[in-house]
Amino acid sequence: MSFLGNKSVNQLNLHYGLHALAANAGGLFFAVYLLKAGLSAPWVLASIALILAVRFCLRPLTLIAGKAWGLKPTLMLGTLAQALPYLILPYVAGLNPYWLALCLAWALGDALYWPSYHAYFAALGDAEHRGHQVSAREALATGVGILGPILGGWALLTLGAGAGFGIAALVQLASALPLLSGPQVKVADKAKSAVAAARRGFLLLACDGFLCAGWVWIWQIILFTNLGGSYTAFGGALALGAVVSALAGLVLGRFIDAGHGRRAAVLAFVVMAATLGLRAWATSPALSVVANALGAFVACLYTPPLMTAIYNMSKASPCTLRFHMVSEGGYDLGASLGCLGSAGLIALGLPLWATMLLALIGAFGVMMTLRRYYAHEP
Repeated sequence: MSFLGNKSVNQLNLHYGLHALAANAGGLFFAVYLLKAGLSAPWVLASIALILAVRFCLRPLTLIAGKAWGLKPTLMLGTLAQALPYLILPYVAGLNPYWLALCLAWALGDALYWPSYHAYFAALGDAEHRGHQVSAREALATGVGILGPILGGWALLTLGAGAGFGIAALVQLASALPLLSGPQVKVADKAKSAVAAARRGFLLLACDGFLCAGWVWIWQIILFTNLGGSYTAFGGALALGAVVSALAGLVLGRFIDAGHGRRAAVLAFVVMAATLGLRAWATSPALSVVANALGAFVACLYTPPLMTAIYNMSKASPCTLRFHMVSEGGYDLGASLGCLGSAGLIALGLPLWATMLLALIGAFGVMMTLRRYYAHEP
């Protein structure tokens, strides 16, 4: 398996596996914990929109840090900063000062982490093995993510929010260790046409962000509600989804590297549309668990063609970090628009399941953009 011969990518994937464990044990409970803390569904979505908007404004800090220190130290700083929100979250009770501190801390950690992570992955990876390397990363992340939701739900129920989110913070801090031996990647002081080179990435991730508003966050609220507001049932449903995702994860990377990116994009859209319909129809706990598991399978169809395109465009651009700052800015705008629009519609009386179907607009945009991209790929 030549795609595993890149030691730097393997170390980075190990880091991402630990990061995913923290996210699955703590981050996946973010929206539903806010519900338990007294926020209504529209306010939960508005909180996510605020985080995304602040993150968009803070993105220049990543470029400043990257030019001064390089990608690896910036990524490590973002990794450490992402532990802070887990320590604040237990103190949120309605719209109190801790709620605002949480939103600001989450935005800062994400602003530093995600552009530098994606730029680092793009710089270290190999274009000819990109689909395999992304799929291997996602398989590892979903594999360890099977344990995360179960541990997170159990800890929140039996140990309380302080201990539960504290464990997630410790795992997040530990995820910085595999980065210590990684190579340094410098960021150029100037990069001509870097913004223009990221236009397609901006459009692609703007559509992806609009999709995630319904596909991820609104669905989490619906699933948690359908499961009776139980942390353990919610965590178990997410763990089952991770099992499905881990079993299917490595298949699509080989499919894309063989030159079938357009077919993968269309297949992902068709299956995603069908799953969204099932999720809208699901009201019983059993059907909701099935719909969630199918969504995990969709992620295996969806993520490799999306991220393969993003990483290859990034590596071909004048500056990988600037590319991801611009393209992920598109994600922030698309996702915040989706969350704010859905929050407004829910406040006006539209049911949650109906606003979730707006995700089809974003999914269609992603499919069409990917089809155009892969049409020009060998």
